[in-house]
Amino acid sequence: MAPAFKEYLQTAKQTLYRLLNTPMWMMLLVSLCLTSLVFWNQSVWNLPVAVIDQDHSTSSRFIIRQINSSPKMETINYTNLNQAKNDLHWRKLFGVIIIPPDFEKHFLRGDNVTISIYGDATNRLSNGQIQQAITAIYQQLSTQYNEQLLYAQGFSKDQASAVLNPMNNTLTDLYNPGVNFAAIVLPGLLIMMLQQSMLMASTRTSIALYIANNGKTPFHIHLGALTGLIPIWLFLTVVLLVLWPAIMGFRQTAPILELLLLVIPFLLAVIAMGVFIMQCLRSVELVYLTLTFIPMPVFYFSGAIWPSSSMPPIILFISKFLPSTWATKMLAGTNQLHLPISSVWNEVLMLFALAIFYIIAAFIIGWLRDYGIKRLSWRKI
Repeated sequence: MAPAFKEYLQTAKQTLYRLLNTPMWMMLLVSLCLTSLVFWNQSVWNLPVAVIDQDHSTSSRFIIRQINSSPKMETINYTNLNQAKNDLHWRKLFGVIIIPPDFEKHFLRGDNVTISIYGDATNRLSNGQIQQAITAIYQQLSTQYNEQLLYAQGFSKDQASAVLNPMNNTLTDLYNPGVNFAAIVLPGLLIMMLQQSMLMASTRTSIALYIANNGKTPFHIHLGALTGLIPIWLFLTVVLLVLWPAIMGFRQTAPILELLLLVIPFLLAVIAMGVFIMQCLRSVELVYLTLTFIPMPVFYFSGAIWPSSSMPPIILFISKFLPSTWATKMLAGTNQLHLPISSVWNEVLMLFALAIFYIIAAFIIGWLRDYGIKRLSWRKI
C-alpha cells in the first residue's frame, strides 16, 4: 500500500474518531427536531372562522353546516361585523364570512349573489385553504339546486348528471398522493440544515489544516480529513430524512439505500463549496461571519417555499450554484413525491458538476493568492 494512501486513510480515521469523541454535531439533531415540530400536524387544521348569517335561510344554514363539517375550519357565530373585523385584526380569526340578506331568494332566482369573505392575506396558506373550502361548498350548493331544477323538468338522475358534469374526471394518485405544504417545506428545511452543518464542518476542517501547515497541506491529507466527515453526515441523513419524518408521520417512498446513494453527490458538492469558501477567506472570523449570514438566503433560494420560476433572473442564476437547490428537488422528489431515481439524474449530474466546479475554483483562487499575485507584483517591479 502506497504511503500516501496510508496517510489518507489514517487522516480520515482520525477525523472520524475526533467527531465521535466530541459529538458537537449532535446539537444539529436537537435543533432540527425542535424546529420541525411546527410541522407535526402536517397541514392546517381547525382554522377559526367567523360567520355572520344575515339571511337565516335553509341555504345559509346549509353553508354553515358544510363549513362546520370541514376538517380545516371551525366556525364561530358573530352578529357584529366590526367585532369580527377587530378579532381578525388581532389574529383571533383567520377569516370572516358574511352571508348577505335575501341570499336564498336571489340565489334561487338565478341572480348574481356575493358571499363576502374577509381573509388574513398575510397568511397565504390558511387564507388559500379557506377560499378553496368556501368555493367548494358554494359549488356543491349550486349543483344540488340545479339538480332539483332538472328533476322538476323530468330529467333522470343520469341525464341530470350528464348535463351538470359532461366530463367525468378521474383523479389517479401518481407521484404525489396526499402531498401537502409541510411535506415539501420540511425536507427543504432538513436539507438546508444538512448543507449548513456540513459546510461549516468542511470549511472549519480545511482552514484548520491550512493554519496548521501554513498553507502547505498535502492534497491526500486534506482529502482524508474531509472524507472522515462523510460517515457522520450519512448517519445524519438517515436520522433527518428517514427516521424523524417517519416519527412525525410523513410518507417515505424511497429506500434508505437509494437516499444514501443520492445524498453522496450532495455532500461532495457541499464539501467542495466549503474548500472554496476557505480559499476565498482564509480567516476563522470571516468564515464564521459568512456562514452565519448564508442559511436564510440559501433556504429561500432553494425553491422549497417559493417556486424557482417566479424568482428574478439574477436570484435564479445564483440558486443554480447552491447544492441545496438541486438536492431539494432530488431528495424531496424521490422521498416525498415518489419519483423514480431515473427522473433525478439531472440533479445528480449537476451536483457532481458543482463539486468539480468548486474544487477547480478553489484551486485557482488558492494559486492566485499564494503565487499569482506575488508574481504579478514582481513583474511590475
